[in-house]
Amino acid sequence: MRVERLELQNFRSYNDLDVTFDPGVNLIVGDNAQGKTNLLESLVYLSQGSSYRSRREEELIRWDQDYARLAATIRNRDRDMELVYALYRGRKRRELLLNGVKQKTAAQADGVLRTVLFCPEDLGLLRSGSSVRRRFLDGAISQLRPKYKKALADYQRLYDNKSRILRDHYIKPDLLEPLPEFNRQMALCGAVIVRYRARYCQRLGELVREYHRICSGGGEDLRLEYKTVSTVTDPLADVQTIFDQIWYHQETHYRAELESGRCLTGPHKDDFEVFLDGRSLKSFGSQGQTRTAAIALKLSEREIARGEDGEEPVLLLDDVLSELDRKRQDVILNELRSGQVFITCCETEKVTTAGQVFFVRDGTLFSENQEASPCI
Repeated sequence: MRVERLELQNFRSYNDLDVTFDPGVNLIVGDNAQGKTNLLESLVYLSQGSSYRSRREEELIRWDQDYARLAATIRNRDRDMELVYALYRGRKRRELLLNGVKQKTAAQADGVLRTVLFCPEDLGLLRSGSSVRRRFLDGAISQLRPKYKKALADYQRLYDNKSRILRDHYIKPDLLEPLPEFNRQMALCGAVIVRYRARYCQRLGELVREYHRICSGGGEDLRLEYKTVSTVTDPLADVQTIFDQIWYHQETHYRAELESGRCLTGPHKDDFEVFLDGRSLKSFGSQGQTRTAAIALKLSEREIARGEDGEEPVLLLDDVLSELDRKRQDVILNELRSGQVFITCCETEKVTTAGQVFFVRDGTLFSENQEASPCI
C-alpha cells in the first residue's frame, strides 16, 4: 500500500499542491510552521475521514477560501484507486468520491488507505490520561474493523443521550423513562467494543514486548495490560457474556449515576497500562524508557495492520526521530525496511535515509532538485 500522488487545494497552508511520492522513504524537511505536519494530516484525513488535530472541518479549509479538496492516487493490492474528499464551509456536507463514484459515507472508503501516525504528542501517550490511550486504540482498530467503528459511533451517540438524561432528569423526570433501554443498548455496543479492544491489546502486547526489546537493546521487559469494566472477568469471552457483565455493572450503579448526573460505568472509561520490569511505566519509567515504549507501540500497530492482508500501512513520522539520540534513530530506521514512510524533520543531517527529499516553505513543497517551485 502506498500513496503515489497527492493533490491538495486550499487545505490548511497549501493553496495548490500536486506531488508524486517515492514508494519508499519520503523525507519532508522545513522549519516550524511551514506545512510539514499539514501534509501528514492530509494523509491521515484521507485514510480515516477525519483529522487528528481538529474536530471542526472548517478549520482544515484555508482561511480565505470556501472549500478544500484532498485527492490521492493509492496503490492498493496491485491496483490504483482514486480517493477524493471535498470540504465546504457552512452547512453544505462534505463529499467523498472513490474511483470517481460519489459515496454516501466515509465507511465506503475503509481500507483504501491505512496509515500509522507517530507525532510528538504520542511521546506522551503513556504518561497522559486514559482518554489518550483510548483514542490510540480506537484509531488503530477502526482502520481494521468497520464493525468496531460502527459500534463506537453508536456507543458515543447513546452515551451523549444518556448523559443529557442524567443531567436534566431533576427538572424533567419523564426523561428517565427510556433510561433502561439506553443502558441495554450501551451494554450491547459496549460488549462489542470491549471484545475488539481486548483482542487487539492481546496482540499488541505480544508485539510491543518484542519491539521494545529491540529498541532498548534487550535489557528491559515490557508488558501491556488491558483494563475495562470491573465486572468483566474475561474481556476475551463471547459478546453475550461480556454484555451480561456490563449490564449487571450498570444496574448496580443505577442509583449512583442518578445522584451524580454522570455516566459512571462502561467502556468509555477503558484504559491499558504498561509495565516495565514489573513496575508501572507511567509512574516509574524514565523519559527515555517512555519514549522508547511509545515508539514500540506504533511499530506494533503497523505490524498488526500489515498482518491483516499483507498490505503495509503508510507510516507517518512527524518530527519524532530528531528527539532521539543517533543510536536509537538507527534502531528505528532499521525497522523501516519495507513499505512507504513519510518522515518530517527540520534538518536533513539529523536523519539518514534513502529515498526522496522534499522541502517545505510557506506551504510550498519542492524537491531537492528544484529551487522553490511547487511540485507538479
